[in-house]
Amino acid sequence: MHDDSDHRPPSDAAAEGIALARDAFLDDANRYGCAEAAFVALKAVLVLPDPVDTSAAMPFNGGLAWTGGPCGAVTGAALAIGILAGQRIPDHHRAKVVSRELVASLVDDFTERYGSLDCRDLVGTDLRAPGAHAAFIASGAWRRSCMNQIEFAVAATARLADPVAWAEAVAAAEDAAVRRDAG
Repeated sequence: MHDDSDHRPPSDAAAEGIALARDAFLDDANRYGCAEAAFVALKAVLVLPDPVDTSAAMPFNGGLAWTGGPCGAVTGAALAIGILAGQRIPDHHRAKVVSRELVASLVDDFTERYGSLDCRDLVGTDLRAPGAHAAFIASGAWRRSCMNQIEFAVAATARLADPVAWAEAVAAAEDAAVRRDAG
């Protein structure tokens, strides 16, 4: 269960998360991809277990293993949301419903902002094509476009560190699930 002593104001959590994500993603060694940077930053600000372990997010970089699918920043955030819901909501079914609705809301907001959820559309290239990933990294475009998307996903999710924001988000998610089930 979440300990309220870990409470941080939403703006502080978002700023901290963005700083952590930037440090991870923009490192010259290019050690962390988009999903990993979002995931470890959010694990840190949401006070989740093993904040430096990126292993679950590794295959989500480049839109699910460079396939151009869903943006890694969003999938990294989704992983963190799932862990958070699992920790804070003891009932597994309820945690699953809430996490799905929270991620659906993030997806909607992200798509509205960037025009697509798919990495291939966002970066304008097929990262699995021969030489495409290396060319994309060499171009430096990822430092701007991908970093903006990571910052968006981290800021949107980091607000959940605040207990009041969490309670409001859970209530909204449960209301959305009821409306969805009602048809």
